[in-house]
Amino acid sequence: MGRILNERDLVEAVRGERAEGRTIAFANGCFDVLHVGHVRYLADAKAQADRLIVAINDDTSVRQLKGEGRPILNGADRAEMIAALESVDYVVLFPDSDVNRLLRLLKPDVHCKGTDYTPDTVPERDTVRAYGGRIAIVGDPKNHSTRDMLRRICGSAPDYGSG
Repeated sequence: MGRILNERDLVEAVRGERAEGRTIAFANGCFDVLHVGHVRYLADAKAQADRLIVAINDDTSVRQLKGEGRPILNGADRAEMIAALESVDYVVLFPDSDVNRLLRLLKPDVHCKGTDYTPDTVPERDTVRAYGGRIAIVGDPKNHSTRDMLRRICGSAPDYGSG
């Protein structure tokens, strides 16, 4: 099971992993209601390096990104579920609207994004390229979403935001 760490402890863990010669992949998201698309995305991200860090938006940043009514699950619960996945080594909750600050702090070898992006449309591409990292597009086609899942569960549910 992956370890849920604060940023300071994660920096130390990454330092130790690198000292042992291991490579680091990084993935991020809200992971509000876990679905098969998330599992496949993280499994493919793990295949890019020796260790996988998953950065999860905290509750406030999810609400800002997705709107009222989100997140469905609180940050601690989302982190625990993601950490339980076999592919995940480290989990960190973060408060920012994007992961540029974390990328500059951790400098992972590979920044992994889902198939709804191309290397040229990844919002953090300039940050990753600036420190010499690479971008990998991973996962299956983006035909799974929390929003669609919530609509199926709730019928004609209100708009729960994107993703």
